[in-house]
This record gives sequence, C-alpha cells and structure tokens, in this order.
Amino acid sequence: MAADLEEKTDRYESLLADALAEATVAPREGTPMADAAADCYGMAESYLEDGRHFRENDDRVNALASFSYGHAWLDAGARIGLFDVPTEGHLFTVE
Repeated sequence: MAADLEEKTDRYESLLADALAEATVAPREGTPMADAAADCYGMAESYLEDGRHFRENDDRVNALASFSYGHAWLDAGARIGLFDVPTEGHLFTVE
C-alpha cells in the first residue's frame, strides 16, 4: 500500500484543519451566498470533529473518510467563490 492508513489519516486531518484555518468567507455578509459559505464551512468543521471522534474510537477508515469529505466541502466552496483561500500551496485546488 502506498501510504498506510494511520499516516494517511494523520495527513488528511492536518490538511482539513489547515484548510479551515486559511479559508475565509468571500461573499458579503447577509447575502444568500454568505449563508451558503457558512453552511459549507460548518459542514467541514463538523466532519473534522466527526473524524477526530472516529479516530479516538480506533475507527481510522471512517476518520479518513470524514477528513476527506470535510476537505471536499471547503475545496468545492473555494472553487465556486464561496471562500477566499491561498492560491499557492497544497491546501486547495483553485489554480
């Protein structure tokens, strides 16, 4: 296997946590798009929490899936303009 489950789970947890720290809501507050961004950000945060819960219970498969899904919410939101994110680096696929 290219990367063992533990290493990959660690890497994806870090990726999601770092991405959450870097993403900021782009649309003007009070607009429907800002509400959509807040929903996407909240989903990503929830998946981070879920993944950490799964990890604490030795369920690395579901932890990895949660971290991956959480990052997908942020990355998709960044691609459609819901978040301002760094365009360089490995956190987002916007450029």
